[in-house]
Amino acid sequence: MATDTLKSTTGAGAASGGLRRLLLDNGALTALIVLVIAMSALSGDFLTADNLLNVGVQAAVTAILAFGVTFVIVSAGIDLSVGSVAALSATVLAWTATSAGVPVFVAVLLVIATGIACGLVNGILISYGKLPPFIATLAMLSVARGLSLVISEGSPIALPDSVSHLGDTLGGWLPVPVLVMIVMGLIAAFVLGRTYIGRSMYAIGGNEEAARLSGLRVKKQKLAIYALSGVFAAVAGVVLAARLSSAQPQAADGYELDAIAAVVIGGASLAGGTGKASGTLIGALILAVLRNGLNLLNVSAFWQQVVIGVVIALAVLLDTARRKAGATAGAAGSSQGGKGKQAATYGLAAVVTVAIVGATSFLHNGSSATSAPKMGLSLSTLNNPFFVQIRAGAEAEAKKLGIDLTVTDAQNDASQQANQLQNFTSSGLGAIIVNPVDSDAASNSVKAADKADIPVIAVDRVVNNATLDTLVASDNVAGGELAAKSIGEKLGGKGKIVILQGQAGTSAARERAAGFEKGLKAFPGIQVVAQQPADFDRTKGLDVMSNLLQAHPDVQGVIAANDEMALGAIKALGSKAGKSVSVVGFDGTPDGLKAVEGGSLYASVAQQPSQLGKIAVDNALKALKGKKVEETVKVPVKVVTKENVAGFSG
Repeated sequence: MATDTLKSTTGAGAASGGLRRLLLDNGALTALIVLVIAMSALSGDFLTADNLLNVGVQAAVTAILAFGVTFVIVSAGIDLSVGSVAALSATVLAWTATSAGVPVFVAVLLVIATGIACGLVNGILISYGKLPPFIATLAMLSVARGLSLVISEGSPIALPDSVSHLGDTLGGWLPVPVLVMIVMGLIAAFVLGRTYIGRSMYAIGGNEEAARLSGLRVKKQKLAIYALSGVFAAVAGVVLAARLSSAQPQAADGYELDAIAAVVIGGASLAGGTGKASGTLIGALILAVLRNGLNLLNVSAFWQQVVIGVVIALAVLLDTARRKAGATAGAAGSSQGGKGKQAATYGLAAVVTVAIVGATSFLHNGSSATSAPKMGLSLSTLNNPFFVQIRAGAEAEAKKLGIDLTVTDAQNDASQQANQLQNFTSSGLGAIIVNPVDSDAASNSVKAADKADIPVIAVDRVVNNATLDTLVASDNVAGGELAAKSIGEKLGGKGKIVILQGQAGTSAARERAAGFEKGLKAFPGIQVVAQQPADFDRTKGLDVMSNLLQAHPDVQGVIAANDEMALGAIKALGSKAGKSVSVVGFDGTPDGLKAVEGGSLYASVAQQPSQLGKIAVDNALKALKGKKVEETVKVPVKVVTKENVAGFSG
């Protein structure tokens, strides 16, 4: 009896330990299954063929970047440059295939060469320059992004149709980006598991000194590892550009962090020596499912960042727990039937997942649909008071009309906005309102909505090469002319001024700059002594203006492409603002109007952003009901000065 009890206890302990070990070793897959079940239960729009394909497309660029980063992390390195290298590669492709007139095949080879070159520079700095990987790749992040802006001159470059087709589907259902992701994943798995360099990565990551003493040429292997990471980044850049039908110089900003997160979530250790391509793919899918599901559930973009950060922290904690468990697992080790048991467990997990997901699907199908019209509003950013006011106006009007409005924040990322618009389309919203990050990059997503017979209303900025039901906007060029006229008249047609430009590559920055230039032609006595971008940001406006004052202390006027930069410039000018230096802003934000009232800001070209949001919702509802809407609805801009600010309401 005692023996039986001992066996029973030992068996239970072994089973418990085996389950614990299985969950630790496959935590990412477990998390993905739980996420899919949860999202299916919470949103009836999640578990559709179109939306699942959307998830695959949205994971593609991150996954391809992450496959390359896996090589680096397995070898105990880090690569912060992959996002910028992807943007540079896309820019090289677009520029060589259009402006330089190079055949597309040759342009693609140049793109691969660009990725290899960037990776080799990283490898040389790390292996022979003895720089820490963090510093070397951080430097390349800046260099590659700068070269992308130099080549493109800060503006998106449209791709030829032969390249844009990479963003299409095969057979009308399989997205090409998903196919490329699978192919690159298989290549990564082959390199890691079946090649000499793959074994070298694990050896270097496990113990670099031991690898060197065993005869491994560590320096040369690192060159190859970082070159491989560069190649994968180049391929990701091509896929991203194809999705957006253009090369965006600011594309993939911050994607290196997503790529690293995908690798870590997928089970790789930042200490090196562990990691696999399948885990990286699962990590990328987890991030895509999270973003997709949170979009469908109308969770604030700000909270989405919080959730993703928590997931990354939990992944690192799991990595720590897994390594501790690995250190104590010892001889409990492997049995001959381990793989068979694991496969059976996965099969059972798949059956349970399908059963639960199927049940939730029936639950959603049986539930009664809400009668409230559903709309989506994708804003280029919510990190700017102007767009916050657009949202406020839209939400107030939606509440008044009984509309269920979902608002998303693209964070000035054209690719992220494309994902959001695809989510809106696949979830069958009645109408979509978009404030595009870039007028060209949003075209493919708007075309997809048009195919689904979903009305699309653009607000503030037009969408090129796509059919819109209505454009609700102020004229940025006309507003720029008014700003130039205001500063010219204030200075009596003579004087030195500086211009603070918006974020390079955005249509608003280009259009307002064109308006400034056009308006200043009427004042030949006005000399523009400097023009610098400050990215529509108050802090950068402060820094850039402080720097410019060192070279031009006698400046008499400032034109800023938005109020935030103007307020930063006022801070830099100090007591000069509103006295010896006149500052003109753009947008008519609450803080800008307060500064106008106080006299530090001479004028703001106000666009009445809350009216833009309100009118966009009104027209979206009309289009949804099949009523006739105007192709263009212009909301007039107005120069607000101290004399008329009291009677102005945005």
